[in-house]
Amino acid sequence: MSLLLLILQYGATVSQLPPEILDRKSIEARKSAQAAGPVLPSVRTAGCMDEMVSSPAAGAIAAQNALDRAQGAERVRAGLCLGAALGAMERWDEARAAFLRARDSAGPANFASRARLGAMAGNAALAGGSADVALPILDTAQADVKIAKDTELLGTIAIDRARALVALGQQDQAAQALADARVAVPGNPQAWLLSATLSRRQNKLAEAQAQIERAAQLAPRDPEIGLEAGVIAVLAGREDAARKSWQSVVAGTPDSEAAKTAKGYLAQLDANPAEANPGAAKP
Repeated sequence: MSLLLLILQYGATVSQLPPEILDRKSIEARKSAQAAGPVLPSVRTAGCMDEMVSSPAAGAIAAQNALDRAQGAERVRAGLCLGAALGAMERWDEARAAFLRARDSAGPANFASRARLGAMAGNAALAGGSADVALPILDTAQADVKIAKDTELLGTIAIDRARALVALGQQDQAAQALADARVAVPGNPQAWLLSATLSRRQNKLAEAQAQIERAAQLAPRDPEIGLEAGVIAVLAGREDAARKSWQSVVAGTPDSEAAKTAKGYLAQLDANPAEANPGAAKP
């Protein structure tokens, strides 16, 4: 199932929105893909996964051929495989359609499979820049996963809904979705990081500080958390704390994109400490 991770690396970003909310390397999206394994039948028998190692296009052809012949549960396997291949080629609209067909081929009472496939379809829509399309798909997946009683997947879908809502400019609703995620998966640092980012964008700095502290407790070496902690600190007028956070990002992951951003923020502080405001930088 590891090849499914390719389909959930997001390509779309929206100017002036929290970059972490729209992060193309979402940890929770990866978990959603991995979680599909135990519930769905093996996709390898659909005939495309081996092909996709060398050629996603060949994998898509193999999966489409399998889908043309498939009946019943086999349509779930073939549709999932087709969506993976199309996603690997960044053909997001087609991938979304394939995942939805696979979802609709699952048994009406198989809420866990329907929720996971719906989450994948929603992710494909987000990756294609269609948050308005993604949101109702994710809403349906959320309803399914509540029946399936899978709290881990519930948290994943809540985070994805927040991504869609932020992209649509519905920040209050996004904040509620992230609150739902924190309840479902309280030990997930990504949920706390995204919450802190959104609270900061809403100028709720006290809430943002509490949320980023919790994220740091859960994942103290995550450079994105260190980066966000510094942004929150400098907006609250705590420049020394901001500098310390950003310096830790540079020291811990010197070659990362987060370190590059941290160096830029530090340069702003050095150039004009009184007016530096990395929170206003373009995502």
